Amino acid sequence: MHDISVSESFTINPIGYIESDYPDKFGIPRQPGLATAAKATLVLTPPFNTPLSVRGLEAFSHLWISFIFHRSPDEWAPLVRPPRLGGNKKIGVFASRSTHRPNRLGLSLVELVGIDTHNGVRLLLKGADLMTGTPVVDIKPYLPWTEAVSNARSGFAPAPPPFYPVEFSSAAETALAQRADASDLRRLITQVLGQDPRPAYHQGQLEREYGMQLRDVNIRFQVQQMSELGNVVYIINIQKQTNN
Repeated sequence: MHDISVSESFTINPIGYIESDYPDKFGIPRQPGLATAAKATLVLTPPFNTPLSVRGLEAFSHLWISFIFHRSPDEWAPLVRPPRLGGNKKIGVFASRSTHRPNRLGLSLVELVGIDTHNGVRLLLKGADLMTGTPVVDIKPYLPWTEAVSNARSGFAPAPPPFYPVEFSSAAETALAQRADASDLRRLITQVLGQDPRPAYHQGQLEREYGMQLRDVNIRFQVQQMSELGNVVYIINIQKQTNN
C-alpha cells in the first residue's frame, strides 16, 4: 500500500478557454442545459490544439467539461448557502455545487454541435453555463449508459428551478427587431431570465431594476407581481454594449 502525502500538490495546466454568450457571471444559469439557446466555443490552446487530440470526438453528442471557477475567490469555507435553499440555510460545501470550492474546480455537461479544425481546434457547444474566459482543464465524452442514473436521489434540488414568464417592453421589442439574431437572442433572454437570476436574498423584492449582459447587449429587467400570472420577468430595455 502506497503512502499518500496529504501535503502533496499538483499543477493543472488549462488546455483552452471558453468564448460564450455570457460575458459576466451575473445571470449565468446555475446548472448546464437549462438555457439550450446559449452558445459557446471551447478554443484549445497550444500544444493541445492539434486535430489529433480530438480525433473521434465527433461521434459523441455531449461532453463533460472540467474547468476552473476563475472569478471565484481563493478562500473557501466548509459551509455554503445554496440559492435553491433561499440563500439562508447552510450545508457542507461538498454537499453543494457552489463555485466557492477548495480547488475551484467545476464540471459541466454540454452538447457538442461541431468541431472546427481549420485553424487550431474550436469545439462548438450548446447549453453551457460557462462565462467567457473560463479556463478549461479537461474534456471527456459523456456515456449515457453508465452516467445517466434514472433512480438517483437529488437531495435539496429534486427538480428544475421554477420558470417565470418573460415579457418584453415595446422598447425592448424594437431593439430586438433591429438585430439579425433577433429570434435566437429572444430565446436566450427568455431562457436565462425566466429562471430569475437575482440573488436568492433578493427574490422577495419586486419592482427593483436589475441589469445583466448577454452576448453584446445590456439588458434591464424587473420581476413584477401580476395577479393573474404570478411573478413575471419584465424586460425594460435592451441596448448594445459600448466601449465607453
